Amino acid sequence: MQVTAFDHVNVRTSRLQEMVDWYGDILDLNPGPRPEFDMPGAWLYLGEQPIIHLVGVEGDPIAGGDVTLEHFALRATGMDAFKAKLAERGIEPMYAKVPGLPIVQVNIADPDGNHIHIDFDVSEHDA
Repeated sequence: MQVTAFDHVNVRTSRLQEMVDWYGDILDLNPGPRPEFDMPGAWLYLGEQPIIHLVGVEGDPIAGGDVTLEHFALRATGMDAFKAKLAERGIEPMYAKVPGLPIVQVNIADPDGNHIHIDFDVSEHDA
């Protein structure tokens, strides 16, 4: 077996529409086709790939023995425009340079508090 590609992250939420709106606004991911599962949800697309699957739940999205996802990361370009968008929305990211790699992480949280970092080439970082 050989892993050939990243497919998606599945996120449980009790704020389905708010999360769809947030991921659309902040990360420019668009809702698209989704199989007719017997639970509410949305698939959010990066181009032709549904990379985030949201599952709507009632109450606390972390139930019983479910585990939490510490974070997921996306690679991007256009750091200045992304920083400006976050500032306009009142989102204060945390920045981290990855030791030994030419990567700067822009760390943010979605409305449910899920940790996301967007990775940019260090050449795009001005500080």
